[in-house]
Amino acid sequence: MSLRHVLDTDPVVATAGAGHFADALRAQAVSVVETRWQPPLEGTADDLRVLARDPAVAEANRRAVEAMTSAGADLVDVRPASEALGLERGTLLHAGPPIEWERASGPMRGALIGAMLFEGWADSPEAAEAALAAGEVALQPCHHRDAVGPMAGVVSPSMWMYELHDATHDRRSWCSLNEGLGKVLRYGAYGPEVVERLHWMNSVLGPLLQTAVRSLEGVDVRAIISQMLQMGDEGHNRNRAGSLMLLRELLPAMIAADRPADEIAECVRFSGANEHFFLNLGMPACKLATMAAEGIAESTVVTTMARNGTDFGIRTAGTGERWFTGPANTPEGLFLGSYEPEDANPDIGDSAITETGGIGGFAMAAAPAIVRFVGGDVPFALETTRSMYDITVGEHPAYQIPIMEFRGTPVGIDVAAVARTGLLPQINTGMAGRVAGTGQVGAGLVKPPAECFTQALGALAARRR
Repeated sequence: MSLRHVLDTDPVVATAGAGHFADALRAQAVSVVETRWQPPLEGTADDLRVLARDPAVAEANRRAVEAMTSAGADLVDVRPASEALGLERGTLLHAGPPIEWERASGPMRGALIGAMLFEGWADSPEAAEAALAAGEVALQPCHHRDAVGPMAGVVSPSMWMYELHDATHDRRSWCSLNEGLGKVLRYGAYGPEVVERLHWMNSVLGPLLQTAVRSLEGVDVRAIISQMLQMGDEGHNRNRAGSLMLLRELLPAMIAADRPADEIAECVRFSGANEHFFLNLGMPACKLATMAAEGIAESTVVTTMARNGTDFGIRTAGTGERWFTGPANTPEGLFLGSYEPEDANPDIGDSAITETGGIGGFAMAAAPAIVRFVGGDVPFALETTRSMYDITVGEHPAYQIPIMEFRGTPVGIDVAAVARTGLLPQINTGMAGRVAGTGQVGAGLVKPPAECFTQALGALAARRR
């Protein structure tokens, strides 16, 4: 190659991982092409080397993503948790990895207290708190029963659940009904109005939804997710289009149900006014997808990301039921009313299953309007989705993003890719108040603690040595 004309044109400099150098060159009017690069996470070199030498890993990850993206998700029933999950008296489910009362955060404690009052296991918040502190109630993650719960994710035996079925892999997953906005149990509120609404959902909303769903031959939730991404939703913090499409499916059967007209009208008003009505169906749909990848021994693909307000935990296809945890980070974003950052609790909820399944924060480019709710801007939304391709194994054939020429969303988080690039998954989330009983204080963005991924990487590498 001749260097004869090198000095005849303006130089173009490419930089990698040296932001200050690129900025200094730009300040001198030099054209710079900046490559996104970060060093691997500290202490992961040996484990990355082990996994990189094993050809079985890439093949296992390919099979994991194929299983995830081929999973179906049909809404087939609505019924109480005692029937659907076999949830027994004296046991409460919660979001995130396992936790005991002593380490539970404010919103988690508030939701557990509210569930005790709702079930009639205590007649006052103080009595509920004393019973929980004494260990009279067993606590178990929703994920251990193939269910998912938004925010605190507390489920008691009497609560009604959506039931979704994956006909491809013949698996089922469940999620509680969405309570609406404001002071609600999932954000840790437990006042009389919260408990009263739960009783109405049990006596009116749940039975009506059951009648409507059973009269249909299933509702294709995966198809709704595919459409909502093309209508400006990302499926985690923005579910406006998805909620309207779900209501369109259910509304004729709800109206035709043999129930009092005023009850039907109230259920339709409640569902129609709730923009997050669909979230509690999108979550178990993504849970079904990730369940399809479980048990693929050589795979480094993440199958669970969940938080309990104290810990953030992940699980992988190759390590099964084992949790890898670290302290949950606190989201950054926008706050409701007079709430401020110090009012927010650390990250909480099973809703990160949406990002694990390839939507939510991974599909932010599909929902530029979401940035007004979580505190970002449109270029950030586009760049976030682009960066997530660097830590995932594949692209979803059904979940596509119009503004990116209908490219499939990034799916199949690879623990090794996270460690190698230093990029952490982007999660869109709501924010619960730090103090029990507060409710929602805002919404924003958050990332997992890196140690979840380095621990999982170490365990996966140990199995290959």
